[in-house]
Amino acid sequence: MSTIAHARSHAVTHAWRGVVAGIVGGVVFGVLMAMMGMLTTIASMVGSDSAVVGGLVHLVISAGIGLVFGVLAGSFADRLWPVLGAGVVYGVLWWVLGPLIAMPMMLGMPLFGVDQTAMTSLMGHVVYGLVTAVALYGLSRREA
Repeated sequence: MSTIAHARSHAVTHAWRGVVAGIVGGVVFGVLMAMMGMLTTIASMVGSDSAVVGGLVHLVISAGIGLVFGVLAGSFADRLWPVLGAGVVYGVLWWVLGPLIAMPMMLGMPLFGVDQTAMTSLMGHVVYGLVTAVALYGLSRREA
């Protein structure tokens, strides 16, 4: 296999592991969101008020964000502490990009609204990042 083909194969592997890990993190975070009644807010991004729709949208977003995490962290995903640290940072990054910027823009709300709900969301995003990192670590260790 050529060097380019080998690198492409690794990128695809990292991406798919990231998708799976992102879905695992998304399920855990989704359960927390469901307990707080937040899935209807996610659904409103696509013009719905259904918690089921919100859950599906959340999982699609989680898979996409996980894919990017898998590509970015895949080269060190078999080392627990570095990938956990990256997961926390990644969760905080997506907290800023999602609930503080993208969602308010889509829903006509003020940007960077940091209140109790936003702080609870920060905790959820950190949990997402940690669970996604642990899942990616597990998937990477299986073949190491």
